[in-house]
Amino acid sequence: MDPNTEATLHALLTGLPVASLGTLHDGAPFVSMAPVVPAPDGTGFLIHVSRLAQHTRDMLVDARVSLMLMVPSEEGQDPLALPRVSLQGRAEELTADDSRQQAAARAYLARFPQAEMTLGLGDFSFFLIRPTTGRLVFGFGRALSLDASQIGASLSTVR
Repeated sequence: MDPNTEATLHALLTGLPVASLGTLHDGAPFVSMAPVVPAPDGTGFLIHVSRLAQHTRDMLVDARVSLMLMVPSEEGQDPLALPRVSLQGRAEELTADDSRQQAAARAYLARFPQAEMTLGLGDFSFFLIRPTTGRLVFGFGRALSLDASQIGASLSTVR
């Protein structure tokens, strides 16, 4: 991957605080919004979600998920020209006794300090989304398929 492509991928994976989260609901696609933060160890993305939310119930039934991270559009911009990355992967709940729980909370609060209130609520939990494949789109007609190692390398890269 050339340096410009890697820089674009890294910016999308680490710089955007909100993703579209796709889950399977009774076998059909269900898309919602989720605040995301890269996992401190570079293994994927952390989301902090309530068991009351449909996407959480879906992930507990079927761990297959998709995330889409996209640069916000500017007025007059062609939506097909927006850089974006779609990732497929698996969601893993981090239980209260999981050793990764504290690191997840620190990383999440560093990006979303207003979420401190929800960390103490019993129906919220962290999920680690581990990407397996992806598709990086630079704009209309310019795309690149990604494997788990490319995604992980970009997530782990310190800039």
